[in-house]
Amino acid sequence: MASAREQMYLMAILLIFSPSKLTLSNAGAVTGQPIPPEWPHQFHAFMFMNESGILQKLDLWYDWPNGRNFNIIQNQLDHVVSYDLEWTNGTSFVYTLDPSDPTCKVVDFGVGILRPNWLDGATYLGQQHVDNFLCNVWAKVDFIVYYEEVLTRRPVRIHWSRDDI
Repeated sequence: MASAREQMYLMAILLIFSPSKLTLSNAGAVTGQPIPPEWPHQFHAFMFMNESGILQKLDLWYDWPNGRNFNIIQNQLDHVVSYDLEWTNGTSFVYTLDPSDPTCKVVDFGVGILRPNWLDGATYLGQQHVDNFLCNVWAKVDFIVYYEEVLTRRPVRIHWSRDDI
């Protein structure tokens, strides 16, 4: 069985932005392959993440102009809610407000939040059915695979496979 770090799935259930806000390029017309979208500079999403059987609900606010990414994280069947405020300089503040488990820690990941154009240069892997969606699939670096619905161009899943994150 793969570890939680090897099998981190982010599945966007609802993204509050329209496909018309995605920036596309004509460069794909030459190769016939779709070009990965540029993310909106600000958006809100509800996501579920399955870390090897531990289901988490994430409420994410992405805010590129202000250099931050804010996550509200709740594990399934757990009353303690965690908050994660990430900055473009690589610093994250992870904390809880629950009186039964108050925590606060500063984490330096060395890299900041994803840029809106973080998929530039990604390798197109073709199409694949994922969770009943026909998706275009791209690989970025050696550990991120991005899935986008063909019809709406909305994100469906981001798969991270890396031991040190």
